[in-house]
This record gives sequence, C-alpha cells and structure tokens, in this order.
Amino acid sequence: MARGRLNSGSKAEAELPKAKINRSSLRNVAKLLTYLKPYRWKFIAGMIFLFISSLVGLAFPTILGSLINASQNKFDYPFLPHSINAIGLAGIALLFVQAIISFFRVLWFVQVSEKSLADIRRDTYFKLVTLPMNFFANHRVGELNSRISADLSQIQDTLTTTIAEIVRQGVILIGSVIFLAIVSPKLTLAILAILPFLVAFAVVFGRFIRKTSRQAQDKLGESNTIVEETLQGIANVKAFVNESHEASRYDKVLRQVVNIAVKGAKFRGIFASFIVFFLFGTFVAVIWYGSILVHDHQLLFGGLTKFIMYSIFAGAAMGSFPDLYANLQKAIGASERVLELLGEQGEAISIVESDNHIKQTITGDIAFDNIVFAYPSRPELTVLKSISFNADAGQRVAIVGPSGSGKSTLASLILQFYHPQSGSILFDGKPAGNYSLTDIRNQVAIVPQDVLLFGGTILENIAYGRLGASEEDIIQAAKRANAHLFISSFPEGYETIVGERGVKLSGGQRQRIAIARALLKNPAILILDEATSSLDSESERLVQEALEELMKDRTSIIIAHRLSTIREADKIIVLEKGHIIESGSHIELIGNEQGLYKYLSQLQFESSQA
Repeated sequence: MARGRLNSGSKAEAELPKAKINRSSLRNVAKLLTYLKPYRWKFIAGMIFLFISSLVGLAFPTILGSLINASQNKFDYPFLPHSINAIGLAGIALLFVQAIISFFRVLWFVQVSEKSLADIRRDTYFKLVTLPMNFFANHRVGELNSRISADLSQIQDTLTTTIAEIVRQGVILIGSVIFLAIVSPKLTLAILAILPFLVAFAVVFGRFIRKTSRQAQDKLGESNTIVEETLQGIANVKAFVNESHEASRYDKVLRQVVNIAVKGAKFRGIFASFIVFFLFGTFVAVIWYGSILVHDHQLLFGGLTKFIMYSIFAGAAMGSFPDLYANLQKAIGASERVLELLGEQGEAISIVESDNHIKQTITGDIAFDNIVFAYPSRPELTVLKSISFNADAGQRVAIVGPSGSGKSTLASLILQFYHPQSGSILFDGKPAGNYSLTDIRNQVAIVPQDVLLFGGTILENIAYGRLGASEEDIIQAAKRANAHLFISSFPEGYETIVGERGVKLSGGQRQRIAIARALLKNPAILILDEATSSLDSESERLVQEALEELMKDRTSIIIAHRLSTIREADKIIVLEKGHIIESGSHIELIGNEQGLYKYLSQLQFESSQA
C-alpha cells in the first residue's frame, strides 16, 4: 500500500546519518574548524588542561596503591613521601588541582563551542535567507530546519564532548597500559591477551542489538503512522466501513513489533550473560592470578590494587571508543551537510539593513520582452513562451487564463525570484540586471491569494511592509485598507497575536492586513495574485475597496480568476499554455466571439447564475 511507505520519517528519534571518516571528509571538517580560529587560544588552553587532568586522573590508582602498601610499612615509590598521612594529603592536593583544572577546562570548552556554534548558526541562517527561490523549491523546510538544529547540535556535542573524550580516553588508555606494564608485566600480558577480544565481541554484538532496536523503532513508527492516518481520515474510514481493515493493519504491525522486540530481548539476554560471565570472569581470573603473585611475594598487595584499577580504566576507555567513533562519524556527516549549505550560491542580497536602501528609483514602467522561461527544477517544461507586453506607470494590467497557463509565474519573474532563460524584463526601459535585487524588491509589493502572516501581533505584521514605520503610519495604512475597524474591535487591538500563519484571523482579515502592509511599503509596482478569489461576498467587497485604494497612482499587475474584478483594467492579457493569445480592454475582448476571454466570461456568468 502506497501510504505504508510514508512511515520512514515517523520514528520518534531519527538517527543522524553517519559519514565515512577518510582524508576527504576530514578536509571538509577542517573547513568548519576554521570557526574555532577566533577562540583558538582558549581552545588550546582547554586541550592542555584536559591533557593535564587526564594525567592527574591516572595518578590516583598509584596514590591508593601506595596508601595500601604504606599501611604495611612498604613504600614502593621513592618520589612519594614515606608517610601514610603525607601520601593521603598528596592525594587530596591532587584532587584539588584536578578540580580547578576541570572547572576551567569545562568552562573554556563550552565558551569556545557556544561562540563558534553561534557563528556557524549565524552564517548558516544568513546564507539560507539569501538563497534563491529555486533552492527552496527543491528542499523541504523540515530538512533545512534540521541542518540548523540537529546537525549543528551534533557538531556542538562533538566540540564540547566528543573531541575532549577522545583525547581523555586516549590518554587514559595509553597511560593505563603503561602503568599496568610497570606494575606487573605478567598480569599485563594476561589481560591484554583477553581484553581486546572481549571488547571486540561486545562492539559487534552491540551493533547487532542496535540494529534490532532500530527495526523495532521502524515498526513502531509504522504503527504510529497507521493511528495518525486513521484518525485524520476517520470520516473516510467510517464512510467506507473500513474499521476492521484498519484494525487488522494495526494489529499486524503490533505483532511484528512484539516479535522483533522479543528477538532483541533474547540477544540482549545473551549479551548480558556474556558480560556477567566472561567480562567479570576475566577480572576474577586476573585477581586470582594476581593473588597468587602476591602470595608468592612477586607483587605487593597495593600493586594488585593499582593493577585492578588501571585494568578498569583501560577497559572503560576501550569500551568508550566505539560510541565516540560513531559520534565522530555523525559529526562529520553533519559538517558535510552544513558545508554544502554554506557553499550554495546566494542572491546578491546584503544582510546589513543599511545596505538595502533604494539607490535607483523605479517610476513604474515595466515590460516583458520575448520572455521564455522554464523552472530550473523542471527544465523540460517551458512555462512561458515568447511573452511580450508592457505596462506604463500607473496602468492597471490584468492577467487572466486557465490554471497552469503561467499567470503566477509572471509575478515571480517581476520579483526576480527566478530569471528567464531568454528575453528580458525592463523596468523604466532598463534591463532588470541594471538594478540591484533590493532596489527592485523594495519597489514591488505583492498581495497573494494565500496570505502568510507571521505569528506575532497585527502591528508587527503590518510594519513588515516598512520596518521602523511609526505607529501613526501603521494605523493610517490599516484605515486605508479597511482593516482598522475590525482590528479595533479586538480587546488587544493592534497588539492582538494572529497565531501561526495568521490562523486566528479570517481570510478577509488576513487579506486586508496584507493590503495595509503593501500600502505602508508604498511600492511603484503592485502585484495582486488572485487576492479575492477565496473570499465570501462581504469580505470581497471590503477587500476590493481596499485594493482600489492600494492601486491608486501605481502600476498594478492583477492576476485574476474572477473576471468581474478586472473590467476596469486598462489592459487585459489572456494567457493559455504559456502563450499570450489575446490582449486588449474588457470591451474589446468581450466583443471577440471566438476568443478565450469571451468564453471564460460566459462560463463564470453561467456559474454565478446557477
């Protein structure tokens, strides 16, 4: 079943993909590590303190072993004081030193990672908001959000924890093996012969268990998808009497979850038994052999204590490397995805607000000269074919035609969201390339059919048309847009929270706020993209009045389905399959008995009569 394939993204916790660690991937990571450069001295100091802290930690088994030996009046190291109290005080002093070192090491690593990650987040977000529309057409919002959240969080964990742990565990492992060899070469050979085998077995078995666990998560995600789909489409389920079918699907998946979980439990039980018997059995064997050496006076009792502790250190360090390596792989994968985003070619847009003021004024003349266009994501499908028309400053030009004829594409080209494959768009007789993107977009406003409002207040949404506008200007724009009356009726007035995408407002209210926003912007060129097509009659009347106010003394490109709203347009252009097939005033076009405009007009009239 097709919808069964949708569950791939339903896992409660999707694991980040891992990347292979090779020379190429490490070079990519090195590029991202340049963000550490401004904070390199703290990072280096943190690494030095980490190294010292690890070495100090390695001294504790020696101190404890020496204390035990000192209790029997045996002092095995000449560099340690020959006094129980002095050795104990030395241990306390070491603890104090390590506490201070650990504090600064943690503080500096966090400072470096947080500041460098903030820089990466900033640059990633800045890059995102300046990327062309074609990029967003080919990438999901969830995927892009994941790069800023999950991927960068993984990189942060690596900077703050993983790198430090790799260094620390490496120092502990090497130091522990050296100290083991110093304490007792015989015991060291015995444990090194067994321990790598045990760790390797644990790693392989652990991977198998994780794989089984992921299978169970996948199936559980599939069951959650069934529940979600059933509840979302409960009306269809009941209408087609398919309750038993959905119950059967859910029961089948749940049984698979149980079977995988039981299978995983069996292997986890075997693994637990292995750990209990072989790993602890190994330590029993080592202690057994060590006790024999102590009994034969080949090893001091304190030496055996030191050996046991260093064995635990070495085993724990070896056991931590698989997880650390996996985290490093995830971080490298995350780094590659972030670098891929940072390497995208952005638009010529400055993220410095003062750079985006209008430098070249547009009076409002606009012309399409033999435009041919296909979306980059679908190059084989030509949307606009040899389109040529012009709109003089202050004119109202309507674009009509069936769905898919290319009407909204014209709006995207005017805003320079996309660029034509051939032909040119002229503003005031000059090619669009002669203007900066910010100059064009600062002087073009659009009121779309589906208005998107931000989740803040009404005041903030209107002010988005001209940041920094005074409250008086915002209220004046709302009055001209027929919005002031309904805004004032809310208890919070202009401070009313509109909710995500403006869900707390009706369609007509959202449209009028969008019109107020466009009025505040005061553009030279206005695009109305089917701005009244989804409104009831009363809302349409209010919005239409606001649009009339908005269109005064400015060039207006009106994309319309309802032909009744464009009869007063200076020019009507009829599109079909990417071609202009008719052009003229309403009177001229309605007189063409064989024309598409006449046919569409009659069709809408008959529909309204019915």
